[in-house]
This record gives sequence, C-alpha cells and structure tokens, in this order.
Amino acid sequence: MKKPRVLVAMSGGVDSSVAAALLVEQGYDVVGAMMKFWSDEELAESCNSESSCCTPTAALEAGWVARQLGIPFELLDYRETFDERIVTPFLEGYAAGRTPNPCVWCNTDVKFDALLEHARSIGAEYVATGHYVRRVDGPAGVELWRGGDAAKDQTYFLWGTPRAALPHLLFPVGHLEKPAVRRLAEARGLITARKPESQNICFVRGSLRDFLAQHIPSEPGPLVDLESGEVIGEHAGARFYTVGQRKGLGLWKSHLERYVVEVRPETNEVVVGPRAAVEWWGLEASGLNLLLDPAGLPDRIEAMVRYRTRPVGARVLELDPTAGRFRLRFERPQFAVAPGQSVVLYAGDRLLGGGFIERARENALARAG
Repeated sequence: MKKPRVLVAMSGGVDSSVAAALLVEQGYDVVGAMMKFWSDEELAESCNSESSCCTPTAALEAGWVARQLGIPFELLDYRETFDERIVTPFLEGYAAGRTPNPCVWCNTDVKFDALLEHARSIGAEYVATGHYVRRVDGPAGVELWRGGDAAKDQTYFLWGTPRAALPHLLFPVGHLEKPAVRRLAEARGLITARKPESQNICFVRGSLRDFLAQHIPSEPGPLVDLESGEVIGEHAGARFYTVGQRKGLGLWKSHLERYVVEVRPETNEVVVGPRAAVEWWGLEASGLNLLLDPAGLPDRIEAMVRYRTRPVGARVLELDPTAGRFRLRFERPQFAVAPGQSVVLYAGDRLLGGGFIERARENALARAG
C-alpha cells in the first residue's frame, strides 16, 4: 500500500536528491519542489557560482533528478516571501550593527512554514529535506537530534522550527555521513552525485562586503580603543564589521592585536579591544523557540553561539516564554557573542531550541579587572 504523500524540498544538490530517492524507494508518494526566489536574470547576477543552491542550473538539475526518479516536480515562486522574510531583514540587521543569520530564517519562515502550507494544499502529509538532522519520535512527541555526520550536522540552523511542524517533517539522510550520501547517489545514477557543495549565502553576489555596500550606505569612520577611548584607526564603514573580527580593521598600528567589541552604526564607530574583551560569560536573547515544554528544560544545558563551534555547558538564569526572552550563563567564557546571531540550546545530541542574541554580558576583561 502506498505511503502518505511527501513534498521534498529539492535544491539541486546531492542531499535533497538522495532524500527524494530514498523516500520513493520506501513507498512514499513523492512530489519534488524547488522554491524559486528570483527571476532567472537576477539569479545569474546574484549567485556566487553554479554550485549554489539558487541558480537556474540548480533548478534544471533538480528537475532532471525528479524525472530520473519518476516523480512530479514543481518550481514554486517564492520571490516575494523570500524578499520580505529573508533579504530585507538581513540588510536591516547589518544596518543596525547586528550579524544576522539568514539560513535560520529561511528554514523557520520559508521551508517549515510557507512550504509546509503549500504541501498541505496538495494533500501532502510531510515536507522532507536533505538536512543532516535526525527525527526521533520520543515519548512526548517528535524531537530533533544532531545528524549522523558530526561535520555536517545542521541542527544549529533549525532551532526556530515551529514545534507544531515537527510531526510533519522528514529528514531521510539525517542519520548518514556525507560520503555515504554521495555513494547512494552514484549507485542510483543521480546527476547530482558529484556536485560541489554550496557554502555561500545564496542571494549574495560576490563578497558579502560588496553586497552590503550596494544596499546599505556607508562611509569611513573612527576605530575607537575600548580601554583608552582613543581613535587608533579608520574603518571602511561600520556596517561591514562584526563582533570578534580581527582582520581588515584599518588599525594605524598594525602590530596591535585588536578585535571588534561593538559596532555603533548610529555614530559610525567601531569599538575594538583585546581578545579578553570579546570573551563573554553570558548573554541575553530574544525570539525564544523551544521544541519542548518550558517546564521540561533541563537545569543544565549546552549552548552554541556560532556554527561549528564546540557546545559549552550553560544554565538558563531567566526564562520568559511569553516575552520570548531568556538569559544564559556559560560555564566558561565564549568568544565573539555577536548580536543578531543565534544561540542554540542542546541536551546532549537533542536540539532543545534557541533564540537571537541581543547582547553579551560580563566579559572576561572586566572580570579580570
């Protein structure tokens, strides 16, 4: 008997291609779909390379894989949604001196919201993706756990997944390692088997700095030393810098070891200081999203403040689910706790949720003093 219908988000890459193939083989009624964020003319100008997930070539390759698998394929126009929910907030974040992470918004607001809504409209019970994350059906409902490939785990980008969406999500390659996924693609003759991975922000043309310069007015300004208050250099535009940055600061004395401590777009200042000034013992966050009942949050958790960093033990000192705010204290100081980035919460391999960093608290420099 045929299993339920599944809408597979196909990017034209190997992971989503294998995800679709495995679901077909498992007997699901599979429909492939790619979300189109730009016109073909804009895509050709906006993407970094043909290996990106947002090019016309990627759309063609996703369609070819669908034909190989014998499944229907849809190209869905999400340009307005993507601009409203991803690109505009991204630019607004940098303009405000923050360091936004658009991949989190894309998963939260597009794949597991707008796309899930479309899936329901075509009678699909599930949305599936090629993310490296494991779905675990726990005693209290569906849980998300780190992927089987530690180097490719993508739970950091999925903390904002609406809890109500969890029962309707499938991650067919989440338990696998990347080399195994490529072998499965090759064994099935999929054209994406050897396709390079996309590493860049899909809508950024060229370098991030060039993209920001095209969309956000900027001008040079002072680099202010945190400890002395003196101007010790000139930056190229406050909006180009992020907390923890060391290279390309424009110091007049290049031998100084300084890191960005704070970005002040309102005065066009970038504050710099020694490394201890960007090592923090805690943070405040907003936009709380928990994948379990708040009462079930452990006293001690693990937290990540940047992708591909080691999680650190932490305690939640304050939690206000109604306001969506919380405060953490780390067991050891964390480097470059940047406003706008995500803080993601874990219990071992289980993803608990997360939020957006609003401000860091208590740096190691002040504590030492």
